[in-house]
Amino acid sequence: MNPSLRTRIRAGDVAAFGQAFEEHAGAVYRHAIRVSADWSVAEDVVSLTFFEAWRVRHRLRPDGDSVLPWLLGIATNVLRNLRRTMRRHRAVMDRLPDQQVPDFADDVVGRIQEREELAAAKAALARLRQPYRDVFTLCVWAGLDYASAAEALGIPVGTVRSRLSRARDRLRSLAEAELKSRGAAAHSRFPAAQTIHGRDR
Repeated sequence: MNPSLRTRIRAGDVAAFGQAFEEHAGAVYRHAIRVSADWSVAEDVVSLTFFEAWRVRHRLRPDGDSVLPWLLGIATNVLRNLRRTMRRHRAVMDRLPDQQVPDFADDVVGRIQEREELAAAKAALARLRQPYRDVFTLCVWAGLDYASAAEALGIPVGTVRSRLSRARDRLRSLAEAELKSRGAAAHSRFPAAQTIHGRDR
């Protein structure tokens, strides 16, 4: 019987690792873009995930089918580390005196403003505790089943179930509140719109 992809990767088979990249880089990227809502961050996450996967390939369990849960577990840790790094960077920048620097905000907004719902979901998701956020993004956005998510996060299947249930309930109320607040903010920016339309009728 031919060795499994997992076994070959554990053994350092470059071709097997390349196959894993071809099959799953897209899924890792989609997971990263949903969590970060930033194309450039997502691209970095893909690179760092596969770099780290190769480095820790000996930790991959030989049993199981797809290597995607393992890769998404690594991507989840990469995203977590990037968030910490960005928070530290912002803290340092906030302590610097004001100065004229290039503003890339419009470029970033232009790339991600396609979906107001994604922004609201991301804001709501950020307010979840990390363990619930990780389970939600892997099960709902990345489409892993309970067992695969448990493997990715190194926790029991029962814990995945309970955390996902709580995360869904909490996110529903948070996202609704976030969308309402965004709608109110938009209305306050254009208060004369209804009056103008009323005069045209």
